[in-house]
Amino acid sequence: MNAKTGLRIFLIFATGYFLSYIYRGLNIGFAPFLTAELGLSAGDLGLLTSVYFASFALAQLPAGLALDTYGARKTEACLLLVAALGTVIYGMSSGMMGLIVGRFLIGIGVAVCLGAAFMALAKSFPVSRLPMLNGMMVALGGMGGVVVGTPLASLLQLYSWQTISIGMAGCTVLVVALIWFGVIEPKAQQASPKMSFSKQLEGTKRILSHRVFWQLVSLPSVCGGAFYAAQSLWVRPYMIQAQGMLPEQADRLVSLLGISLVAGTLVSGLLARKLERLGLNVFRFAGLGLLTFLFIQLGIIMQWPIPHALLWSAYGISASCNILAYSVMLEVFPQQVMGRVTTAFNMVYFVCIFAMQMGIGYILDVWPQQDGVYPAQAHMTAWGIMLGLQLLAALWYFWPSTLKVEAAEFV
Repeated sequence: MNAKTGLRIFLIFATGYFLSYIYRGLNIGFAPFLTAELGLSAGDLGLLTSVYFASFALAQLPAGLALDTYGARKTEACLLLVAALGTVIYGMSSGMMGLIVGRFLIGIGVAVCLGAAFMALAKSFPVSRLPMLNGMMVALGGMGGVVVGTPLASLLQLYSWQTISIGMAGCTVLVVALIWFGVIEPKAQQASPKMSFSKQLEGTKRILSHRVFWQLVSLPSVCGGAFYAAQSLWVRPYMIQAQGMLPEQADRLVSLLGISLVAGTLVSGLLARKLERLGLNVFRFAGLGLLTFLFIQLGIIMQWPIPHALLWSAYGISASCNILAYSVMLEVFPQQVMGRVTTAFNMVYFVCIFAMQMGIGYILDVWPQQDGVYPAQAHMTAWGIMLGLQLLAALWYFWPSTLKVEAAEFV
C-alpha cells in the first residue's frame, strides 16, 4: 500500500474517532439547557449522559465479532448510521425517555470507532509503525474533548442544543460516506469469519474470571472511569460551583483539559518505552502515572494554591496514563486471546465510566439546590468518594503477585 492511500485511511478513521469523542462530551455543554428547559436533576443528567457508556460497553462483544467478520470499513460505516439516528432522536426529544433512547443509540453507533481504526491501521501499515500511529490516532480523536469546551459554548450562543444535535447527524452521515467510499480494503486484507460468537464469549468468560486480568485493569479502569465521568459532564459544574469560576473560564479550562489529555497520550507512550529500556516496565510506569493522577485530584479537592491552568493541565496529562493498560496486557496475555482481552477491558472500562458518572449525579442530589446550584460540599464529596475508590484500586494494582498468563490456560 502506498503512502498516500495509507495516509487517507488514517485520516478518515481518525475523523470517525474524533466525531465519537465529540458525542461523548456534548452533554457538558448541553447540561445547563437541559436543566433549564426540561427540569432535569443532577441524577437525571448523570443517568442520561452515562447511558452512552453503558450501551458502548454492551455493544463491545457483538461489535467486535462484526469487525472480525465484516471488516473495519463496513462495520464502522453501518454503526455510525445508528449514531446518526440516535442524535436525531435526541435532538427531537422533549422528555427524558426520548433523550435516553437517543443517547443509547449514539453509544452503540460509535462503539467501534477506535477498534475499527486500530484494525484498519494494522492491515495498512507495518507492525513496527503501529505504536506511533495508534498513539497519534488516540491523540487526534482526543481533540474532540477540546471541541466540547469553548467552541461548543460559542455554538450554543448561536444555535439551540436541538439544532446542534441534528447538525451532528449530518456530520455523521458525511463521515459514513468518507469511510464507505474513501476506504478500499484489498481482497487479501478483507476480514473473514474467525470464530463463532459463542466461542468468543467462552474465551471472554475465562478472561473475566482470571485474577491477573482484574489486577491489571483495576487502576486504569477506575481512574479512567473517574476522569471520563468528569470530563464528559461533571468537570464544568465542579469548576463553576465548587471552585467559583466564571462560565467562560470553565469553558476555556475544559478545552485545555482536552489538549492536555492529547499531549499526555503522545508523551506517555513515547516515555514509557524509553524508561522501559532503563529498567522501569510499562506496568509500573502506568501505575506511577495514575498515582500522580490521584495526587492531583487531591490537590483539586483541597484547592491547593496552584494556578488553575497548571493544575487542570496536570490532571489531563496524568489521566492519559490509563491508555497504557493496552500495552501492559499485550505483554502479559498470550497473543491468541488479545482481541478478547481488549474487548473485555473495554467493557469493564466503560462500565466504570457509566457507574461513576451516574453515581456523581445521585450524590449531588443528596444536597438541595440553591437557585439551581449545588453547594461546593456536594461536588467535593462526590470527588472524594471517587478518589477513595481509586485508592482501593491502586492497592489491588500494586499487590505483589505474578503477572503472567500462559497460552496453555486458553487451549
